[in-house]
Amino acid sequence: MPWMACELHSHTFHSDGQQSLLELAYGAKALGFACIALTDHNTMTGLNHKEDVEQETGVSIISGMEWTTFYGHMVTIGLTEFVDWRPAGPGDIHKGIAGVHAHGGIAGMAHPFRIGSPICTGCFWEFKIEDWNDIDYIEVWSGTFPSIKTDNARAYRLWTDKLNEGCRIAATSGRDWHTQEQTDEPLSVTYLDIDEAEGDVTSKVVRALAAGKASVTMGPLVTLEMRSDTAVYRIGDCVPKQDRSDSYKANVKIDFHTRQGKWDFPEPHYVLSLVGNKGVISEQNVRIDQGNYVIEIPGDELVWVRAELKGTVRGARAMIAFTNAIYVD
Repeated sequence: MPWMACELHSHTFHSDGQQSLLELAYGAKALGFACIALTDHNTMTGLNHKEDVEQETGVSIISGMEWTTFYGHMVTIGLTEFVDWRPAGPGDIHKGIAGVHAHGGIAGMAHPFRIGSPICTGCFWEFKIEDWNDIDYIEVWSGTFPSIKTDNARAYRLWTDKLNEGCRIAATSGRDWHTQEQTDEPLSVTYLDIDEAEGDVTSKVVRALAAGKASVTMGPLVTLEMRSDTAVYRIGDCVPKQDRSDSYKANVKIDFHTRQGKWDFPEPHYVLSLVGNKGVISEQNVRIDQGNYVIEIPGDELVWVRAELKGTVRGARAMIAFTNAIYVD
């Protein structure tokens, strides 16, 4: 299946949003999204008519809920039923995550470094994490024009630090969408590599996110493969020990036609980087009329690698897109 354009953090008037689920779905469709996760604060009642909305709009709606507490916000996606957030205290978030997993869902840190009390009580993450492998993903880009925001930069560094520590954790974006107001700021998209296995869209989205098969962008879709002598590995995959090599061929594809007309970066001056646990591995300028790049990278001591695309947006040098990691045992 093709990569699916998803919005993974949204709200309706069932919590603090100012839109119905139908308005949200039509708004998402107009922006080129194929899928949205409804993540109202501490309730799932907004999903009551999701099948009717899906049928009318053609947009897939994923069940979710944003656990909204004094100690942090945790987005849960793919739940088969309500999992009570109220027992979660600052030292026992892992019990809550276990409950989410037991009911078919995954759990991610929402905007972990957004300003906290008294402006946004609970927005800043204060839960104690004993095992980072319990966290399925980190929302590293939150809001509109996310890559220039300092709180998102901290979240992105946190993700990088955890990858360097050996954690295999995904990174996503989320608009934290509350209303249908118009904006001319760049919007981010989380693209998911949806598998061909049987099951509904929700289960496929959960599998893709749990496996880190995601690429995030405000513009073109960037994908990454890594080739050894015997196999090809995609985003979220892991090169096993028996296939370790002194070098790999990284194949980066940049699709400038995705969501065509929904974004525009005049004279972006794109630069493509491959980044890993040892820092920047490769860097080169990108031509808009060339979408495929094959780059040989060293395999010695490589633990993970991702692709990043930078450019000029509104006069600011900013990251435009990044992939999740490919890992090496």
